[in-house]
Amino acid sequence: MLLVIDVGNSNTVLGIYRDSDLLHDWRLTTDKARTVDEYAMLIHELFSMSGLHFTDIDDVIISSVVPPMLPTLEGLCRSYFARPPLVVGPGIKTGMPILYDNPREVGADRIVNAIAAYEKKQRPLIVVDFGTATTFDYISARGEYLGGAIAPGLGISTEALFDRASKLPRVEFSRPPQVIAKNTVNSIQSGLFFGYVGLVDGIVRRMQEEAGESASVLATGGIAPLLSRASETIEEVHPNLTLEGLQIIYQRNKTAF
Repeated sequence: MLLVIDVGNSNTVLGIYRDSDLLHDWRLTTDKARTVDEYAMLIHELFSMSGLHFTDIDDVIISSVVPPMLPTLEGLCRSYFARPPLVVGPGIKTGMPILYDNPREVGADRIVNAIAAYEKKQRPLIVVDFGTATTFDYISARGEYLGGAIAPGLGISTEALFDRASKLPRVEFSRPPQVIAKNTVNSIQSGLFFGYVGLVDGIVRRMQEEAGESASVLATGGIAPLLSRASETIEEVHPNLTLEGLQIIYQRNKTAF
């Protein structure tokens, strides 16, 4: 079986694949202070609840946007899975040309998402990933990564609002009953929810206009299901898009791994 690990700034997501089937997935808080053994203990507990053992894992592939986490996870793989992991980065075979000024600047998660999305659709695409930052990535009809945009994530925007406006109460992020709200809680929710939907739809439409073609729009990330219901541009939500991309990249590299 294959263990796929996607390390984000806020969360680390793990998945277990048997061939192309995702059997299990889990989400942990990304913590740079944890040691190899602490991560091993957490993963051991997750495996145990699903009837798995370290010896069930044949290979590991990692995508990370948190550089300090890589030595820890590489140590984890060598100590507990008895093999080095495949790490998404320069030199890995992706099958996707990266038409960026400096391809090394593109976050691994953005490329992984783009590969998974293009594998599904084989047409022009925009991938919106709602994470610590919200990323927008454009893939051409020929499967080329053309670039994109990065915006502050909803969590960052929300924290900034509450930190700088001391009289405003902290509220749950949810869709309010109407845009023209009648109380402070709903007013904050209206600004956050519809403001973020407007940001997403605005950037997507500008990308489509600039590219001059009708690109499908796929979304992933924690709040994607909620926002997609109000968005006029998001067509599909794929919660495990990054894990799927890691599995595809592993298949393209396994003969050399």
